[in-house]
Amino acid sequence: MQRLTPLLVGVLMTWLTPTMAQTPDYIIQSNTAPLKLLGQPAPKPLVPAAAPRDASATAAKPQPANGRLRVGLLLPTGSATLGEAAAVVRSGVEAAASVDQNAELVPIDASEDTAVASYRQALAGGVNVVIGPLSRGAIAAVAPLVSVPTLALNSIGREVPANPKLFSLSLIVEGEARQVARLMHEDGRANPLLLFGADNLSQRLRQAFIDEWRVLSRGKSPMALEAKQDSLPAILQAAAGADAVFMALDAHEAGIVKTALAPELPVYGTSQLNGRGSAAALAGVRVIDMPWFLMPEHPAVKRYPRPAAALTMQTERLYALGVDAWRLAVLLAGARQPAGLRLDGVTGDLRLGRDRLFERQLPMAVLSLEQP
Repeated sequence: MQRLTPLLVGVLMTWLTPTMAQTPDYIIQSNTAPLKLLGQPAPKPLVPAAAPRDASATAAKPQPANGRLRVGLLLPTGSATLGEAAAVVRSGVEAAASVDQNAELVPIDASEDTAVASYRQALAGGVNVVIGPLSRGAIAAVAPLVSVPTLALNSIGREVPANPKLFSLSLIVEGEARQVARLMHEDGRANPLLLFGADNLSQRLRQAFIDEWRVLSRGKSPMALEAKQDSLPAILQAAAGADAVFMALDAHEAGIVKTALAPELPVYGTSQLNGRGSAAALAGVRVIDMPWFLMPEHPAVKRYPRPAAALTMQTERLYALGVDAWRLAVLLAGARQPAGLRLDGVTGDLRLGRDRLFERQLPMAVLSLEQP
């Protein structure tokens, strides 16, 4: 039986722009049933050929003068809508804390209704740094109270007043679309075709790619077509004049279109297309995704345990987010000047950019058929 294996091509060194989308709760939108188990042990990660990655983020373990570092974790674990996603993030935080035993974890339940009280409770308990909240509403609520380094796990709305101690790490799809645009431009593509769907996620990828491509090409917009049931002839006609294709589609839609395209036409996609059991039709597609999946044998990745229960790849990204959240929190607590802070993370090569957003640079892989 054939299966698709992501083969690592290389780690890109172009940083994302800080204007990544300010849309709400991508983490939750893409994980409607985060704890859905696959009913089998997690498969052993496949080992890609990887070049050494930057390890410059290694830092001494910070220790406050008054005792051991205390990390507050504010997540809505009791929430009916966000509780399952929060539980996956928390398990990732706890996994990292069990490996990097350089601080004490102080978990506190924090829904949007209780976020302010929970944050005050964390401060009263003597935490030196905070991970969370998870939702944009809770982030906005606690923002005026932030007095210790606080790593929000979502994008920070433009309506939230700036606070030099409030930082953001999130899994926003717009960042991936922008990085793909940069990758295609660096590969010398000048006339890409953008294919998108009618769903909200695809529309967000479409707009982010268009915005970035216009910047890179000095105002030129890419060709763009909606992939619909009857649009294949139009897509093939447009593809004949393109030098590459960006699939802002889910794996099923992308597989249908990819089968009809000329095999020599380069095709690019986001982490949406990288999944266990991906269609054979996606072989040859260039995708970007977390080192957690594409570089499992890298020292900065393999030192952290995989989830105890098998999760979907989409959900496991929340677990990886928790791992990096812990690592960044410890670094933030010990950084006198956090500007330019960098981490060789499991969710990407992370760098603190403008507006205190941690920008993720992802490695690229080519999906390839592996014979048993």
